[in-house]
Formats: sequence, C-alpha cells, structure tokens
Amino acid sequence: MIIKPSIRKDWNLIESMIDYNSTILDIGCGEGDLIKQLTKSKNANTRGIEIDGNLVRNAIGAGLSVVQGNAEKDLFQYSDLSFDYVILSQTLQAMYNPKLVLLELLRIGAKAIVSFPNFAHWKIRFKLLLKGKMPVTDELPYTWYETPNIHFFTLRDFQEMCSSSNIYIERSIGLTSKGKQFEINYKSPIANLITSEAIFLLSKKTYNPVKIKSKQKILSSSTVIAN
Repeated sequence: MIIKPSIRKDWNLIESMIDYNSTILDIGCGEGDLIKQLTKSKNANTRGIEIDGNLVRNAIGAGLSVVQGNAEKDLFQYSDLSFDYVILSQTLQAMYNPKLVLLELLRIGAKAIVSFPNFAHWKIRFKLLLKGKMPVTDELPYTWYETPNIHFFTLRDFQEMCSSSNIYIERSIGLTSKGKQFEINYKSPIANLITSEAIFLLSKKTYNPVKIKSKQKILSSSTVIAN
C-alpha cells in the first residue's frame, strides 16, 4: 500500500461512484478492507490483486477473493471488459508507467476509479518554498529516500494525460486536507491549490460516426431540378 492503512478518506467517495450488483476488481487491495466494504454495501462481486504476500494471505483468511499479483505485469491475464469497475486507490503514483496502467484498467473494466494525492496542494508548495525539502504530509507520509512513490504529479497533470489518451472523466471529486469534499471545476485555478487528494471516475471515449446527408438528397428536399 502507498499510504498508511488508517488514511482512507477516499473509500466512501469511491463507494458512491459504484452501482449496486457490480463486478469489481481492486488493484493494490491490501488485506481487502475496501472490497469487503463494497461487498456489503453494494452487493458487489469483488476481486482483489495485491503484491504483498502477507496481505494476500490475511485477505484469503478473511474469506476474500484476492490473488497475489503486480498491476504492471499481470493485468494482461484478464480479458477485455471483465469487470464493471476497476479501482486503483492511492497507487498510480507508484507505477513505473502510469499511463499504460490506466489504459489497461479501461481495457479490462468498463469504468475505472482512480484516487491519488495532489502534489500541487498548497501545503506541499508552501513547505517546498520555505524549507526547500521534499514535504512529508498525511497523504505523502514517507521521506524521499523511503517512499515507494515514483511519480509525483498534480491534478492538472492527470487531467491533461486523460485528455491526450482519449480518457473521459465522468466525475471528479476533490478532498481538502481537512476532509471537505467538492466537485472539481477544471477551469478554476484554485482547484489545483486546495485539492489534497482527488478521486476520478473514468471511462474510455467512444466515437460514433456522424451521418452526413448526401448533396443530392439535400437538393431534392429543398430544390426542384428541371429536366
């Protein structure tokens, strides 16, 4: 897990984005606390992947369907659209290739739910400016030499990556450092400052062919042509 197990402010928001009776895969599920919650509250058919063998054994011991695996190596085993939702909570920043992982989520799931800490939050900017050191916060609780995180990115970075990858943002919720939630307004420069943690509901953009009337049909409906 990328953040301390006790810091799970995003779970209830993730739950609010999920329909009842859905099939769900939680990547980096730990001991399976989130899938246990979703099984009860949403009557969901849940599965989990976790890289830590000890956590996998604990989850299996609790009666949960969890397998040991690596999100960057093992998702190819799942066929297209195997799940209604695929969840990646507080883990994207630890991936070597976040974009490829995100596209894989939307291959095996109809929708993806992703949450991550925002590196552009005002507290992080303030600590960098005053102390000149990598900040340690509730959302990023590790020192720079101990952190499992590889990529530090911002709300705006993530939005731009989705746009360039044909990923549709269906819903996005921000959390302040005090836990206050709000719908993210992409046009507001303040959102990137006050968002400590973000949760996104994503789907793959689809394109429907545009039907264009032929010139002859348009003329025939509006013009009388003499022989």
